[in-house]
Amino acid sequence: MLLNNRIDQPLLNSRNLRWLLIIGVILVGANLRVPLTSAGALVSFIRDDFGISNALAGAITTLPLIAFALLSPFAPKIANKIGMERTIAISLALLIIGILIRSAGAIELLFTGTLLVGLGIAVGNVLIPGIIKMNFPFKIGLMTGLYAIAMNVFGALGSGLSIPIATSGSFGWRGSLVIWSGLVLITLLIWLPQLMKKHDAKKKINNQKIGGMLRSPLAWKITVFMGAQSLIFYTLITWLPTILTANGYDIHLAGWGVFIFQFASIPFTFIIPVIADRMKNQVMLAFVCSGLILAGIIGLLAGLSELSMLWVVFLGIGNGSAFSLSMMFFTLRTKDGYEAAELSGMAQSLGYLLAAVGPVLVGGLQDITGSWTPPLAMMALFAIVMLIMGVASGKNKQVSGNL
Repeated sequence: MLLNNRIDQPLLNSRNLRWLLIIGVILVGANLRVPLTSAGALVSFIRDDFGISNALAGAITTLPLIAFALLSPFAPKIANKIGMERTIAISLALLIIGILIRSAGAIELLFTGTLLVGLGIAVGNVLIPGIIKMNFPFKIGLMTGLYAIAMNVFGALGSGLSIPIATSGSFGWRGSLVIWSGLVLITLLIWLPQLMKKHDAKKKINNQKIGGMLRSPLAWKITVFMGAQSLIFYTLITWLPTILTANGYDIHLAGWGVFIFQFASIPFTFIIPVIADRMKNQVMLAFVCSGLILAGIIGLLAGLSELSMLWVVFLGIGNGSAFSLSMMFFTLRTKDGYEAAELSGMAQSLGYLLAAVGPVLVGGLQDITGSWTPPLAMMALFAIVMLIMGVASGKNKQVSGNL
């Protein structure tokens, strides 16, 4: 009996640890957008409180994107030295510190905390696909879908709940931001048991081709696909209400356009990874999601206000599908978790760099031309590039075979 207990106990611990990992991955995903969307919803409150310009207030949303671009290539290197689980735990602690600092008082602390928030999120963005690849090789689609839908649902909750929290009682915008640190703390506590795993640095280094991703044509195709999707997404988040207003929509109805855009994407962020994992290749999925984005942009270009919300739904479905598909490319086109993290770091670095300049570029083009036609035409070109790169990325190959 004693021998049986000794044999059974590790299995029980392993099973519990695995369930905690599943919950942990979902919770990490839940924290990757809500610190940004909650702050974005409160930009006007923060601007008025500090008496700063719109341009400076805009840095509250663009600064984390720049942090994503800068740190993403280095996250796999850090994980290679100390382990993915430890790196994610550190990033969660950094995220809590950043959320608390940005609400502490002075404007210098606001931007310092915002930068720390961006750095913390960047690590999770890059490493979670590798964690999924390494721990759930036969459930990649399911786990990617759960992670992606948690990210989008909580991101939408951050947008929707922040203003009501800020305006109720004595919370204010600072309390409304700080309250989300509780979610990060819960996630960190759930994640801590993963630190018991041993870190085999020698095996990881031997399995990794340093700098190999930069020499892989397939890795660059996936990177461009991810980058174009990110640029279109963040540009629409910024300018969609203004575009709808220019097309004849009432300003209040136009504000709901962003909600519909995000809401339409939610089910597809879960469905697409599950479907993609069961297919021999993902060429058709890449074609359809890119085609929906292109159709939505062309629809907005046509300027038919009565069909505008249909185009918004197309854009939401297309963007949600493309985001999840790019996450799947990180795992399906690589041989192990650390190679997936390397590809994720490369693609997200460029993707979020493009995302940071996209809204500014589109806004500047509109200022110069006085029309939304040239900016939308430029976005249509990005959608075409995205379609071409997505179809190429959807073929059943691996980046390591393209070096």
